[in-house]
Amino acid sequence: MSNQDQHLVPADQVITEDQDWGRLVWMVSGRQGNSTTMTVGRCYLDPGQQNPRHYHPNCDEVLHVLQGRILHSVDDATFEMGPGDTVSIPSGKVHNARNLGTEQAIFVISFSDPDRQTVGE
Repeated sequence: MSNQDQHLVPADQVITEDQDWGRLVWMVSGRQGNSTTMTVGRCYLDPGQQNPRHYHPNCDEVLHVLQGRILHSVDDATFEMGPGDTVSIPSGKVHNARNLGTEQAIFVISFSDPDRQTVGE
């Protein structure tokens, strides 16, 4: 195996987690054995759906919208986000996203720990 192969994550080797509200696709994480410092994935949020409010006790999160419009909450603040918008969420802050549109919202999510932990509200 070449050094390049150790770093490449082919599209057919991502980890997909189906959810009631959409799906999570993981490309980089400690569980996958391709990072010791972070977790990176994509979130697909179906029209009219939202993920449960939650927080990450062990890591910060950065969320970057690729497609769609979402209403994002962090603690008591709410704000609309669209393509190109990014939010940085500190560890321990309760947050979630709701899809405001009629198309699937897609965003990249990254975390400052290879073993992202999530606590639901």
